Amino acid sequence: MTKTLVFGASTNPGRYSNMAIRRLVDQNIETTAFGIRGGTVSGVQIKDKLVDFQNIDTVTLYVNPSNQKPYYQEIVDLRPKRVIFNPGTENPEFYEILKKEGIKVEVACTLVLLATGQY
Repeated sequence: MTKTLVFGASTNPGRYSNMAIRRLVDQNIETTAFGIRGGTVSGVQIKDKLVDFQNIDTVTLYVNPSNQKPYYQEIVDLRPKRVIFNPGTENPEFYEILKKEGIKVEVACTLVLLATGQY
């Protein structure tokens, strides 16, 4: 089973990161979450520090490009197999860093991937 880190998670049910957590859990995909504020969504604890995340297969980003930069190295250090750049998070500078590290870059919508069985 793959493990997904929702990066930029929110407890606000109207946010796409929140919807992604709920859909990932509904599809029995092991899910962890990181956000500015802690909380819980569908039994998933949102951590406000990037520590203790291990064996991450996929990072799905919900943070705009200007707010990604401080986390470049921390995301690379997680050694995920892929990083999904959801709409609004597209970042060619970060794509290049990830590709040089052998991490797959996917510019897509996690919710669409889940809904269409392409996740």
